[in-house]
Amino acid sequence: MHWEKLSKDDITNKVFNALNNNLNYTTASILGLPGTYLDKEQFYTTPFIQQAAYLSVMMNNPNHIGCHTYSEGEYYFSGTQKLEIDVLRICAEEILNAGPKGYDGYVAPGGTEANIQAQWVYRNYFIQNFKALNSEIGVIFSEDAHYSVYKGANLLNITPFTVQVNHDDRSVSLESLEEQVKNAKQAGIKYLIVHLSMGTTIFGSVDNTADFLPFIKENFEHYFVHVDAAFGGFLFPFVSDAQDLTFANPEITSITVDAHKMLQAPYGTGIFLCRKGFIQYAQTPEAEYVYGTDFTLCGSRSGANPVAVWMILMTYGSEGWKQHIRSLITLTDYVCEQLDRLNVKYYRNPAMNIIAIDSSYLTEELVKKYYLVADNYKAPKWFKIVVMDHVKKEMVDNFLADFEEHLKLKSSN
Repeated sequence: MHWEKLSKDDITNKVFNALNNNLNYTTASILGLPGTYLDKEQFYTTPFIQQAAYLSVMMNNPNHIGCHTYSEGEYYFSGTQKLEIDVLRICAEEILNAGPKGYDGYVAPGGTEANIQAQWVYRNYFIQNFKALNSEIGVIFSEDAHYSVYKGANLLNITPFTVQVNHDDRSVSLESLEEQVKNAKQAGIKYLIVHLSMGTTIFGSVDNTADFLPFIKENFEHYFVHVDAAFGGFLFPFVSDAQDLTFANPEITSITVDAHKMLQAPYGTGIFLCRKGFIQYAQTPEAEYVYGTDFTLCGSRSGANPVAVWMILMTYGSEGWKQHIRSLITLTDYVCEQLDRLNVKYYRNPAMNIIAIDSSYLTEELVKKYYLVADNYKAPKWFKIVVMDHVKKEMVDNFLADFEEHLKLKSSN
């Protein structure tokens, strides 16, 4: 895992060089494109913006429609497309252990689309290769999985099967897994999409392929495995040596990553990655006016967002990013040590920066003061802490001091 760290000047120069290799709405005689630069009455150019690489890309408004690892796509914005391709290379090859150019992908508007994109690809694969009916296709996942898996099943008209987890350690209940596989077979499901998580939204829990896959393989001949690493993709691989949820595992066909979470990119920077040979199942050949046609749910998408991701990755380099993640994990470790001292029940995967505290230990006042997030606002059982970049030790210590005081008051009552 290694990518180069660049100086701020080098990053700025490379972005402007990429922008110069795009068509420019101001200087080129562009009559056919249904797009233009950002509205100049609102987003007017200043000397400052002319020196700011990311803002300049936003102002020039490149459209990255298509999948540029699969086909060259529209040449109008080939300069910034190359930076997106480099982002995909770093994520797929350096972080998630894909072989050189053995993948396709794109920077999506978010992890929700990327997860749905995976279901879309596999549904179409089953239909095109086996003449499967929608009613014969299912998706199976743990109850802690992101809600986008339900959204995708609803949109694509395939059947969801939710596996319960054990309350304390968030591991998959093997009894529930067996029951849901049985339910799927009884419902006529012949083709299965397995949705695993590398860091669930509420708990930061990480699915174990050894829990899911042996039983799936015993019961289904045709299945694909997708990994939702929207939260954990820029964190878990830098802390844990486990590779069973990366492309190093031949069972994994696609992975979602979100740059707008741990990487602190602007919202709208999810990333979809899949092995070569699959993205074409989401191709829309009817998009004949688009060079290379389209392979994505969103169609047109901002070229500025992948540039932002590239700039962040180059600012840190792999070693700098490892150090940054270690600092967050160290602070998360500290919080857990203090919770242990207070004999508070919580769940935390040691390679993640999320701590879910049993709701019985918390008061409404404390939850509101520190904006803790519930697993279910109708009947909360857990509230989570997420140690992000803005969370400093002083903030943590203030919370812990308040928490300890609340615990003393509760015990005295």
